[in-house]
Amino acid sequence: MKNNSNFGKFMLLWMGELISSIGGGLTSFGLGVYIFRQTGSAASMAVVTLLGFLPTLLLSVPAGVLADRYDRRLLMMIGDGCSALGILYILICMIRAEASLAQICIGVFVSAVFSALLEPSFRATITDLLSQEEYSRASGLVSLAGSARYLFSPVIAGFLLSVSDVRLLLVIDICTFFLTVAAAAIVRKGIGAKSVETKESFGESLKGGFEAVKSRKGVFTLVLISSGRTLFMGMFQILAEPMVLSFADSKTLGIAETVCAGGMLVSGIILGIKGLKSHYVLILSASLFLAGAFMFGFGIDENIIMICAFGFLFFTMLPFANNCLDYLTRTNIPDELQGRAWGLIGFLSQLGYVVAYGISGVAADMLGDITGRGVGRGSAMVIQVAGICQAVIALSILFVRSIKELEKGTI
Repeated sequence: MKNNSNFGKFMLLWMGELISSIGGGLTSFGLGVYIFRQTGSAASMAVVTLLGFLPTLLLSVPAGVLADRYDRRLLMMIGDGCSALGILYILICMIRAEASLAQICIGVFVSAVFSALLEPSFRATITDLLSQEEYSRASGLVSLAGSARYLFSPVIAGFLLSVSDVRLLLVIDICTFFLTVAAAAIVRKGIGAKSVETKESFGESLKGGFEAVKSRKGVFTLVLISSGRTLFMGMFQILAEPMVLSFADSKTLGIAETVCAGGMLVSGIILGIKGLKSHYVLILSASLFLAGAFMFGFGIDENIIMICAFGFLFFTMLPFANNCLDYLTRTNIPDELQGRAWGLIGFLSQLGYVVAYGISGVAADMLGDITGRGVGRGSAMVIQVAGICQAVIALSILFVRSIKELEKGTI
């Protein structure tokens, strides 16, 4: 039975994810700077990001099924705890000598394999704990926790890199895993283990998750649109760092990323306090359109103030878009299918990231060589094209009837 007291348990889990997000952001920032200094290539940075992302994508569907068949909090503990092993491997390689690109790829891949267990279980646990009226507030807070890796981590990492090296960042990240596992363990003890009543096979569970998404045409259409959205967002994510590092140092990059991510803090706090009450489709379309416009502005010039301004506005839009996507999906899928459905949704909607990570770095390096302006301006041009495409997708949402009907909800 869901009740208001469960919001406190959600907040404990949320604090654990906030800490984990900050730690992961330190590692991501530190490794990005480390690799760019070694190779000077956007493509190399993209390869590491791709290998860190692929396990999460490929395992999201089976991880979602596991979240519906086994104790979700236990899966969160295993995923968070064991993902530290990959980071520990990279740290050991760096202590012994300089870590090669291949060694970093291996460590990031191993960490991502275990992290894949976390996302569907965490999202399904939110449904376990909260009432439908609390979903919007929770979504705002979850977006805020996710933004911590962009808001707090870069400026912390930039400062630490000016007095130490990337190994310190990895040590801090490893330490955060203990806190997140403890938070999940406390919540698990408080609400008990999830009892499994179904005797269906693993394949039947997969099929059930697919049917839960496909049966609602609007949800399926929204997922496909989200896949296109992640393609262009992934290009921005990959190329923003090499764009700035081409004319600034790591400390400046850290400050710039923190200022930009401040937009997510502002809108995340607003949504966490009030949430959205209506007009989800309209807000979704408007926020994604403006995000695309701000992406275009982000790549106009090598001016750090202009970059920070457009970056801040871009990140301000993301929690609004994520909140609407989360609500429209969550309220149209039955509770007992949430885990496997979120696993499938995560897989389909994030396919765009795979394409982005595979081509954006190569495209930026190629454009930089062709124009003779270097990888920084090549990255900027790719970001601008991605922004235009994002805006076009955003406008198309307003003309899809099945998506508009999702606001009525079915559960």
